[in-house]
Amino acid sequence: MSRRSRRARGVLFLLGALLALSGVLRMGEGAGAALAEATAPAAEVPDPQPARAAPEALIAALAEREARVVRREEQLDNRLQALAVADAEIDLRLAELAAAEASLRDTIAIAETAASDDIQRLTAVYENMKPAQAAALFEEMSPDFAAGFIGRMRADAAAALMAGLAPETAYAVSVVLAGRNANAPTE
Repeated sequence: MSRRSRRARGVLFLLGALLALSGVLRMGEGAGAALAEATAPAAEVPDPQPARAAPEALIAALAEREARVVRREEQLDNRLQALAVADAEIDLRLAELAAAEASLRDTIAIAETAASDDIQRLTAVYENMKPAQAAALFEEMSPDFAAGFIGRMRADAAAALMAGLAPETAYAVSVVLAGRNANAPTE
């Protein structure tokens, strides 16, 4: 025998052995399943064919699901309507708030203008008074209060008034006037 024919026989033998082994393994699997079925109690063996649901049960389940979906949609619609109402209420409240804010702004502007007008009138009164009489009034005022009026007066009227004040009072008013804008930004 030649080397080639021996090799061919070896390959054929190997293929035959593999086929036989495959058959034995397949029979072993079937035997294992058969043994498992034989030893398992009858109640625990699952039916290899799954039970088919009756069409009526499917229809009932779908109808129940449809009812749940419809209820959920109604709830969402109700929620959306409630949100729309709340949104409209918020818009109304914001409009009312804006109107109230505008009214308050106008009232504050009127009050500020009135206060400014009153201070300007009083300053004019002090400017037109005789310096000695005005000085007697300013001696009784606190330096901060007096500095507010003197700072608004014309320079000549303020100078005449300051000349009539006691030196301590004039100094205190001067310190307040000089320090009023000390904390103002320079740049």
